[in-house]
Amino acid sequence: MSSVKGNDLFGSGPHRFSVLPRGLWTVPKWRVTGDSTDTGSSPFGSLELEIVVTGRLVSATESGLWTLRQAVAAEGQFSAGDGTLVDSAGRSFPDMWMAEYSEADRVDRGRAWSIAYTARFIDFELL
Repeated sequence: MSSVKGNDLFGSGPHRFSVLPRGLWTVPKWRVTGDSTDTGSSPFGSLELEIVVTGRLVSATESGLWTLRQAVAAEGQFSAGDGTLVDSAGRSFPDMWMAEYSEADRVDRGRAWSIAYTARFIDFELL
């Protein structure tokens, strides 16, 4: 079971975790020096760990879906702070902040109410 700070925010429907590229943050040298003839890149440090969760929130009722949506959105507030993100395979990622949460343009209605979403988490190493 996946979780954010021990809360099962994404378990109501299918979801997947993607770890974004890791490595060095680099910029072209000419952007640092202002000399357009400078070639190559300059390293500026490590990329922060970023994890994107995509999926669907699903509920039997419209009000239940709103409750799920509000719970996820509340996690994206700065005051919510950081916490441990656990993926569906049980891997833990400590000190993760929800940096962004977006939903699809519509709610789907059928046997259940659902909406697609994307949530982006970052380990801000400077905080």
